[in-house]
Amino acid sequence: MSESVPVRCPACRRERLYTAPSYPCACGAPVTPVLDRRTAPAAVVRRVWDEEWITLRCGACGRRDQWPRPELGCPCGTVLHIPVTGANGGGVKDDEAGDAGRRGFRSVAIRSALDAVTAAALYLRWLGHDDVRRADQRPTSGIGLAARGLLAQVDPSARPAALRDVECLWLTAMTESARCVYFSLAGYAPEARVGADRLPVPLFLLDPTGTPRPLNAPAAALDAGGAGGAGGAGGARGGQPRGGP
Repeated sequence: MSESVPVRCPACRRERLYTAPSYPCACGAPVTPVLDRRTAPAAVVRRVWDEEWITLRCGACGRRDQWPRPELGCPCGTVLHIPVTGANGGGVKDDEAGDAGRRGFRSVAIRSALDAVTAAALYLRWLGHDDVRRADQRPTSGIGLAARGLLAQVDPSARPAALRDVECLWLTAMTESARCVYFSLAGYAPEARVGADRLPVPLFLLDPTGTPRPLNAPAAALDAGGAGGAGGAGGARGGQPRGGP
């Protein structure tokens, strides 16, 4: 069960209540960070990719996965990293199961860029990619996730993704013989949608609830078929980009 603790901003001294998020393990049990009440939150001065993630162990099955580090945005503009000590794990209710034996997708509301990454990672795991992790190389824009045979790009910016963004992801996936998928908060430019259909690359729009909405046929196929569905293609299955990125 998620816990709530008072958090005081070291910059403005304002206090707010913070509730720890819950992440669904591959076994179906919720994994919730245990907040460290004895350690003060730290202000984020500079984003360091490796420091944006924590490893949590599921109390139900023992599996260890990486998840975005809990953080809180203060109204004064300061972003705080919330310290954690470990994780709690629990069971899954029967009414959380979806059709055809598939549990209903549960996400997190998107209030920050890390929330967008969390939502995309949760969705990929829901599709059946149990080994989702941060990508070895960061994309030219947004944040990269990877799983076995799959590359994903999460774009939390306020601008629609461009054709160049989609083509760069597709070309990177080609070099690794992997499929690819794109998640965007602001949608896609018209030429990006045309190019994604041609290649093909699944395009998803992240709504404020954190639920990815398929925007083209490859995304709809991936959503329906899960990890074994027809996602975006790397290797020889893809098309050719209109021009060099």
